[in-house]
Amino acid sequence: MPEEVKQKPLVPNGGYPMHRFEDLESLYFVYITNPDDRAMIKRAYEFAKLKHEGQMRRSGEPYIQHPIGVAYICVQLQTGPATIASAFLHDVVEDTDTSIEDINRMFGPDVAKIVDALTKIQRMKFSHMTAEDFEAEDHRKIFLGMAQDVRVIIVKLADRLHNLRTLDSLAPNRQIALSKETLEVFTPIAHRLGIYTVQSELEDLSLKYLEPQKYQAILTLVNEKFEHRKASLESLKKRIADLLLDHDIPFKMESRVKSIYSIYKKMYKKGHSFDDIYDILAIRIITQSVLNCYEILGMIHSTYKPIPGRFKDYIAMPKPNMYQSLHTSILTGDGQVYEVQIRTEEMDTIAETGVAAHWKYKEGNNYNAHAEQKEIEEQLHWFRDFVSISGERKDSSASEYMAALSNDVFGANVYVFTPLGKVIDLPTGATTLDFAYKIHTKVGDSAMGAIVNGTLVPLNTVLKTGDVCEIRTSKTAHPNDSWLEIAKTSSAKGHIRRALQRRDAELLREERSKAGKQSLVDAFKMQGIDEPEMVKLIESSQALKNEYHFDNIEDLYVMVYGKNPAPGAVIDMLRIRKKPTMPVVKPSKSSNKIAEDKNPVEVSGGVTGLAIALSQCCTPIPGDAIVGYITKGKGITVHRSNCPNVAATKRLIDVHWKEDLGISVYPVDISVFANDRPNLVSDILTTFAAKSVAVRDLHAHLIPENNNVVVDMTVAVPDAKVLEDCFADLMGVRGVYDATRVIH
Repeated sequence: MPEEVKQKPLVPNGGYPMHRFEDLESLYFVYITNPDDRAMIKRAYEFAKLKHEGQMRRSGEPYIQHPIGVAYICVQLQTGPATIASAFLHDVVEDTDTSIEDINRMFGPDVAKIVDALTKIQRMKFSHMTAEDFEAEDHRKIFLGMAQDVRVIIVKLADRLHNLRTLDSLAPNRQIALSKETLEVFTPIAHRLGIYTVQSELEDLSLKYLEPQKYQAILTLVNEKFEHRKASLESLKKRIADLLLDHDIPFKMESRVKSIYSIYKKMYKKGHSFDDIYDILAIRIITQSVLNCYEILGMIHSTYKPIPGRFKDYIAMPKPNMYQSLHTSILTGDGQVYEVQIRTEEMDTIAETGVAAHWKYKEGNNYNAHAEQKEIEEQLHWFRDFVSISGERKDSSASEYMAALSNDVFGANVYVFTPLGKVIDLPTGATTLDFAYKIHTKVGDSAMGAIVNGTLVPLNTVLKTGDVCEIRTSKTAHPNDSWLEIAKTSSAKGHIRRALQRRDAELLREERSKAGKQSLVDAFKMQGIDEPEMVKLIESSQALKNEYHFDNIEDLYVMVYGKNPAPGAVIDMLRIRKKPTMPVVKPSKSSNKIAEDKNPVEVSGGVTGLAIALSQCCTPIPGDAIVGYITKGKGITVHRSNCPNVAATKRLIDVHWKEDLGISVYPVDISVFANDRPNLVSDILTTFAAKSVAVRDLHAHLIPENNNVVVDMTVAVPDAKVLEDCFADLMGVRGVYDATRVIH
């Protein structure tokens, strides 16, 4: 391979030529030879030209020049027919009377899918948002659309690049807004896809409008440095070329100037001076094989002194965007420092156009968009995370989604190895727990520790580039609340939250099962049936199972907790007709003594011989102020003094609690009001358990308007003092803001 010296232009030339459709044809005819594909591309162009007829851009040129410019960039990346056609058509649904159905009918479902995603990205109309939320929602809309299909990303990047090339015609505020959005949304994904040519131009053009003075100052410094070192650079290239020719190593050589934006980041974000940046000028050597790359590296290091710490082997350990190359910085005889990059032809193509090069259109391969997307997710681990986060977080806020994407995908710059040599990329600060979830959800959920570089470490160990990590798992290990503090990636936190929600659901089911069972046990006892007999009756009743569709008795307990069915309905279904064993006070001499002995209330003034019952509407308990209500022919019903059901009546009689009540408990209905959170019901039940107070029934329901929860309960307490103590303890439960007794 003869030597070829290639000098790329330092910056965009300030003006971009307007292309004709024939210019595109001359390019895509080289790699697209199928007549049907060529015809489809031309029909897409002609359709777009017809639909955009009469429309003009702000610059004054016909609007069709924009679709042509976008398609031209796609053709330069050697994309397929559907992608090129979509580039021509990407604005017709948004800006004309064309529908997606029209696109599908005329150009097929593949093109329609891409155009539909691009159209949805454009249609961003949100109300009732802050400016910050609007911007985040705007950006999320773009990412969600691009996550559907990598071809959508290619067209959208080409669309943004062409818009920035023609940004001069817009007002300054729009220039700044679009440039800012480009750096926040488009260049990170271009970088991750490895499309350096697009990324670099997007960054430089954005900087030109955001920081025009700094942009111009750096440009001046670069041009001065290039002119100053031109002779030195040419001398170095000639010396290296002679060296490689003497050893019959095939190569071609070109000069590379670092992008303006890359220099800007090092100067203004990392605090370096211009003279401290070694790789502003570089030589790129392109050869035939990986072996040639290392041979050339050896020759250069044996001839020139390498700068310590400046050698990077991206061939052995590629970047997450598939970039491969050898980088070294050398000190020449005249005291100048240059970076030398060594790579193969294929590496160079991928370095410049990234994913677009790796999956560029190849005829005769039976192209399958779904298979391509799958392959990209397998090859680019970050893209799998990108798709995953975009799918999992559709219901989260836009700010949360953007934060997750920025941290987990675009902020991933730590590279850790599995024991088999697979590279896992993680954000700075990620732990072994994040690594475990990156391997697989099941690995994360069962993680108990890790071995990093041969040493056993805990799950909160922070990983660094080059670490070899192996996760230890256990069947008994499971996520707990502390894991949310250990995990740093949003994806790991999401998996942990879902595991905790499953755990809470199981605990809640257990609590509901216990409460439902107790309701049934109490109801059956009133019928004179103990628990073992109750279980036997229920499990032997096929009619009950057919009616309420439960597989086991635990399922029925949960259903009873939700009052569907109520305990009485279960008893009715089993046709139980036993009389209650609870004492009934009857106005007869034979039963009065028993009733008076069993009843906790007596009538003031020594009146005896009356049937006395505790009211079900206000559930009075010892310690409450009470009053008796005379029911004609039925004795006396005891109410709390403040019960509204007896406030206006005159048929009242003084009653009081007996002094020696013995050990008894009484049901009382209460409501607990709280802000919703995980484990709320469990903590409430624990409060009553600490007081040895049984919960006989429980039903919780959410108020969606304010995310509050009302927990209705029936508890069994000996007196009002114990209930007041329970209420006081409830107010110490996180989220609880009120607890009251209920009057029905």
